[in-house]
Amino acid sequence: MGQKLKGKVALVTGASSGIGRATALALREEGAKLALIGRSAERLEAVADKAGGDVIVLPADLTKPDALQNAVDAATQHFGRIDILLPNAGLYIPGDVAEGEPDAWDELISINVNSVFRLVRAVLPGMIAHGGGQIVVTSSVAGHQAIHWEPIYSASKHAIQAFVHGLRRQTMRHNIRVGSVAPGVVLNELWGYTDPIAIDTKVASREGLRSEDVADAVIFMLTRPANVTIRDLVILPQIQDI
Repeated sequence: MGQKLKGKVALVTGASSGIGRATALALREEGAKLALIGRSAERLEAVADKAGGDVIVLPADLTKPDALQNAVDAATQHFGRIDILLPNAGLYIPGDVAEGEPDAWDELISINVNSVFRLVRAVLPGMIAHGGGQIVVTSSVAGHQAIHWEPIYSASKHAIQAFVHGLRRQTMRHNIRVGSVAPGVVLNELWGYTDPIAIDTKVASREGLRSEDVADAVIFMLTRPANVTIRDLVILPQIQDI
């Protein structure tokens, strides 16, 4: 099949684990160069070592606007441009509002929503100057309907959906494709799954997705012909129907 993204430069946030890690490795398989952003330098280095090739590691706290901008600037300086942006980092907080912690909600909104806005703002001028690019934001099925056991998380993903749809219409004239991938239950650290046997059991019973399943969907979106935009891709475990 060949490497469909050979030579493209991809910036991935939340790249040290879960969907971000799986997508980063899938991008390298397709020939992309990588800029990996996350909080843990050690874990990012482990992903970079596994990926091999032209990869840079950019530890950053996405709740800090200066750190985020510095990471984007460093990636642009190293590679000369950013062709693909994957704002993937996120927090998950379920539970009843009456018993929730507002400070934790603020952090969730800062990462799930504000960091996406700021990342896109930081990357867009370069994409426009270079004549195009692609942005795929990690959303959730919770962005397509409010889920009662996770109203704060659902609110953050509804904000992402609104942003993605408005952004796409603003940027299409610049040859920039924008879409969202919206998974259901993913069996990774964000949802509290770290034991391989437990993950295998849930996959076998069709109750959850692997991070690699979502990564495959992202690669599919990124490798469509230039005349095709996938606006939203909802990917669910086979027996999940919310």
